[in-house]
Amino acid sequence: MNLGAGDDVTEVNPIDPRPVLIVTGLVQEARIAAGPGMTVICSSSDPRQLRALLTVFDPTTIRGVISFGVAGGLDPSLKSGDVVVATEVLAGDARWLAGLALNEGLIASVALGRRRVVRGGLAGVEQVIAARAGKAALRSETGAAAVDMESHIAADYAAKAGLPFAALRVISDPATRALPALAMAAIKPNGDIDLRKVLRGVARNPLTLRALVSTGIDFNRALRSLRGCRGFLLGGEGLVAADV
Repeated sequence: MNLGAGDDVTEVNPIDPRPVLIVTGLVQEARIAAGPGMTVICSSSDPRQLRALLTVFDPTTIRGVISFGVAGGLDPSLKSGDVVVATEVLAGDARWLAGLALNEGLIASVALGRRRVVRGGLAGVEQVIAARAGKAALRSETGAAAVDMESHIAADYAAKAGLPFAALRVISDPATRALPALAMAAIKPNGDIDLRKVLRGVARNPLTLRALVSTGIDFNRALRSLRGCRGFLLGGEGLVAADV
């Protein structure tokens, strides 16, 4: 089933030789997405950097846009590793519909990996929502299943360029878990993790180690799940035009 603006939604031409633009926030996500038929952008979890990259990107060179990576959980029933296929992306007063024909075969293959797949909204934000209370408030405000810092920018770019858009995000930090400040501060400009900074932070405050370990376990579980979802990126015929 395609989810989109309505009967006038146009599907991507399956024989279009142009690549799909994959928008990611972290270098680990970009490495998973990279491959034939893909052009990958990594924002380093910096919305301003992502907008700058897209400003100089030629939309005529691609056939669609997919936001792909990990996300923070807003739905308290979702655990790390669970998969959210976006039906819409929300940011402030803006709302973009997303579309994807996720066939039952792919859902079955994901389920075999013990990952739960849900369809739901993604909330787009400019800064990391780290605290449990912040996640709960955003869930109450938007009803979204998950939150990230790239999908709303990717959806807006696709809509303005008249390109098809879809999004798949895997839960890393669940709604019931807060992100340690050190984990957020240790992202390098290239989107990788600064392990030296993490180690220095733990040395200064050993009490942060337990929270960091739990966060690392969740993140690694999310990345394993994301690798199992890469087949999603090959289903370009399921993309539909983004609409505000």
